[in-house]
Amino acid sequence: MDLQNDAVSKPISVLACIAMALLYVVTLYAPTFLLRLPPPSSFTNFMIRRFLCAVVSTTISLFLTPLILPVQTRDLPYILGVYGIRVDHMWQAVFIPLALTSLMYAGSLFLKSLLLFDFWRQHSFFGGEISIDSLKCAVTRFIDWFSEISSNVLTWRNYVVAPLTEELVFRACMLPILLCAGFKPYSAMILCPVFFSLSHLNHFMEIYTKQNYRIMKAAMVIGLQLGYTVVFGSYASFLFIRTGNLAAPLVAHVYCNFMGLPVLYSQRSGIVSIASIMGLLGFLWLLFPMTAPDLYNDRIDNCSCWQGYCSWRERI
Repeated sequence: MDLQNDAVSKPISVLACIAMALLYVVTLYAPTFLLRLPPPSSFTNFMIRRFLCAVVSTTISLFLTPLILPVQTRDLPYILGVYGIRVDHMWQAVFIPLALTSLMYAGSLFLKSLLLFDFWRQHSFFGGEISIDSLKCAVTRFIDWFSEISSNVLTWRNYVVAPLTEELVFRACMLPILLCAGFKPYSAMILCPVFFSLSHLNHFMEIYTKQNYRIMKAAMVIGLQLGYTVVFGSYASFLFIRTGNLAAPLVAHVYCNFMGLPVLYSQRSGIVSIASIMGLLGFLWLLFPMTAPDLYNDRIDNCSCWQGYCSWRERI
């Protein structure tokens, strides 16, 4: 590979990651506080402005990362490989991590299945058979639902812009820098989520307002949010390091945003808790086998990913 090991010092790598995290957050507020632009006319325009800011900061980070790293080539496929942007083994990188992540939501999925069953039962004829009218009703409701969410600017934020820009900055850019500086995979998995969680502190004022300006409640909410982002950030970093493909943490990010916090208990059925426990045990059991580097790379003894991290075979 066209690079030198440990060519980036650890202090510089940490400072670079902090700078990228700050850049990502500060740019969101640049139109108001730096450029002094007038307030947007609507919430949609406000979010679109933020989308553009996120894209700008992400582009800057993507441009600066190869300058920080000791890359001796400007070959575009190689640079994209540094970011984990690959087309090979795409099916594995999308569906295997998605199936693995779904195990953490076994209770949630079981509860949603019960609700879906109730819907079908309420819209069927006598004898429990599904009618044509029930199918038409289901299709109509699905089309209405899809149309509503696809035109909602928050949908684009939660499932497109935020996951894509955050994974590019906090995984594709930061992890290669940390690994190149000589940080071990587990150390990088801890550091990167810390930067990721700190970038979410910009939501404090929003949460503080929603909690009627009660700082203790706002601190508890933001603390829970930071804890969740650290846990997820560690998992996303794990997926990126193990697979060497950005698609793996990206689909997990979108899926977790869609599902929200896992359901661990429901008064409706105690089986939800059993499903949650079984899903968690299955997740832990399959975590390493389903992220085995061999599944995502043709050869791991001479792999092209950064620092050969796809050959990482350590165990918990």
